[in-house]
Amino acid sequence: MKLVSTFALALAMTALSTTGAAAQDAPVDGVPGPEQDPYIWLEQARSPEALDWVAKENERTLAAFEADPRYAQLKAEALAIFDSNDRIPFVSFRPDGLYNFWQDKTNPKGVLRRTTLESYRTASPEWEVVLDIDALAKAEGKEWVYQGSSCLPPALNKCMIALSDGGEDATIMREFDMVTKSFVEGGFVLDAKSQGGVEWVDENTLLVSRGFGEGTLTESEYPFTTREWKRGTAIADAPEIFRGDRTDVSSGAGLLRDNTGTIHARTAYRGISFHERLIYVWNDGAWLQLDIPTKASPYGIVDGHILISTDVDWTVDGQTFPADSLIAMDLEEWKANPNGAKKTLVWAPGPRQTKQGGAITGSSLFVTLLDNVVGKVLQFNFENGAWVSKQVPLPDNATLGIASSSDETDQIMYTVSGFLEPTTLYYSDGTAPPAVLKTSPAYFTPEGMEVEQHEAVSKDGTKIPYFIVKPKGMKADGSTATLLTGYGGFQVPRLPAYLGSTGKLWLEKGGAYVLANMRGGGEFGPQWHQTAIRENKQRTWDDFIAVAEDLVKRGFTSPEHLGIQGGSQGGLLVGTAFTQRPDLFGAAIVQIPLFDMLRYHLIGRGASWIGEYGDPRIPEQRAWIEGYSPYQKIVPGVDYPSPFLWASTADDRTHPAHARKGAARLKELGQPYYYFEDTTGGHSGGVDNDQRAKLQALQFIYLMQRLMDAPKATSGE
Repeated sequence: MKLVSTFALALAMTALSTTGAAAQDAPVDGVPGPEQDPYIWLEQARSPEALDWVAKENERTLAAFEADPRYAQLKAEALAIFDSNDRIPFVSFRPDGLYNFWQDKTNPKGVLRRTTLESYRTASPEWEVVLDIDALAKAEGKEWVYQGSSCLPPALNKCMIALSDGGEDATIMREFDMVTKSFVEGGFVLDAKSQGGVEWVDENTLLVSRGFGEGTLTESEYPFTTREWKRGTAIADAPEIFRGDRTDVSSGAGLLRDNTGTIHARTAYRGISFHERLIYVWNDGAWLQLDIPTKASPYGIVDGHILISTDVDWTVDGQTFPADSLIAMDLEEWKANPNGAKKTLVWAPGPRQTKQGGAITGSSLFVTLLDNVVGKVLQFNFENGAWVSKQVPLPDNATLGIASSSDETDQIMYTVSGFLEPTTLYYSDGTAPPAVLKTSPAYFTPEGMEVEQHEAVSKDGTKIPYFIVKPKGMKADGSTATLLTGYGGFQVPRLPAYLGSTGKLWLEKGGAYVLANMRGGGEFGPQWHQTAIRENKQRTWDDFIAVAEDLVKRGFTSPEHLGIQGGSQGGLLVGTAFTQRPDLFGAAIVQIPLFDMLRYHLIGRGASWIGEYGDPRIPEQRAWIEGYSPYQKIVPGVDYPSPFLWASTADDRTHPAHARKGAARLKELGQPYYYFEDTTGGHSGGVDNDQRAKLQALQFIYLMQRLMDAPKATSGE
């Protein structure tokens, strides 16, 4: 496993709750207590009372949507897409072949399988099943969900397989042999479910960064210690090699490896906030903290150099490296003097540019960029004492990504897609330009549709770009049912990508689709994110509302035909939008959301996002959050757009209490709403294709009823 950091942030969240009355009542230690919140009992994810409430809500919502004569067709259309056997089977390169994890009607939980490059090039590759998750789940009576593997380089045939029960982020881990295709008898087993993972030192040694019982998880419920575990010993006896602090978001130790699997250093980190880390290297028998910004981190080893990526300007040794740049140091010089090695610029962003992801092959570094929200890929090498780069020849005006790369060779695969263009997979062996390897089928008819990019002006005058996918020649009379979505957090960009099921279930039915690129996201680099966090988080909500207003102003739609949708941080986005401007929207889908921001830090991993939102325990910061927390903003005397809130019982990232309590508060006020909760599925909202198709159909029926059908009463208590 190469060190290369893919610096993309994980989309996600979690938390808890409070009621509207609590916003006026005096808090206890700055946090509303149970006596101030009549729905605090919904914070118990699997209590009998809470699950009974969920069952009744599900029954009412399913009755309203599944009875719609369009529901069965929509679900069947979505399921046909998800189960399609001509989907591109994306793969990862390993020494013994190309690996793919595949789910379909026959294998709803999925199979891990492999093939050869020669076979993969054909229309119907021959696959060898390595691990059948359906068979394993049936044999053990568990709802196992495959969560990936950690393997020993360079052969990658000894692996720790991660499995979760029902889709939780917390997993168990078992040693698996890729050669025999079986779990290793008497091998490494971590059977206590936990966040965190492992890294192989050698075939008999693991570094384990997981929960080890009481006092080993942070306030955010992530591990903050690492142990070195030798084969044949008990994990309880494994010596601790690194310890952070319980107040960290997470902490742990690992290894700095190059693409050959060679270990060059032991490293560690302390996540002092979601966006800040202290980085350490083992040096002369002790952990030495690296003298780099807290918003910078190692990026990989290329051509005998270690690279650092920084999200802030970094002034060092008489030179300033701008935010979002890549900096290199000679690897041997760095190992001898980690804080004194000479630093050289590899790349710095131009105007409206930002790097998105990276991959290291046998001899090169590849970096995907956004240039005014359009994709590019650059290849970097160190030649004749200098860093040189060249643009990889891929289609223009598209969203580009690196799908897979080889550690051993210069083989690499790229994805190319757009809203209306099915994903195409390109391949290069490093000696020739990328060529088309596979193309995803078209799942909807794009004829008669067009894509435009516009800008809205936010409250403070900032221009906010957005894309709209709409019928060609659409009359600007405000009559088009339009779905607006976005994210706007954690430096995560939302980019044009093939709409697939949305195209089939919404665009083909006459709807329009809008993707907004608000501040707080990562579309234009670190500053685009950092300008809309903590005390300035309201800017994200203002940007979203500005896009909605611009859609109405241009006549693309009108409030009664405008719906909004978002999940996780995006669910919070939708919650703030429909509570701040209920007059602007006819529908609101609130997916797996954060919703009660005055208590979000108290449950699950909510405390990990204090770097994004602030800390409600601190009066000044509580005031920022109180200004927009959707749960407290549901008040009497306001007509809300009959929101549809949904969550997952198994989501241990954003706790279902957020959505539950929002629905309960709406019910208390006699406001129309819908609520649905899946009992499995985790934060992704579905563990198999049937579940995913059901969720898609429920949401699009809701949108059709609210935005396309003639106005009518649509919900009860």
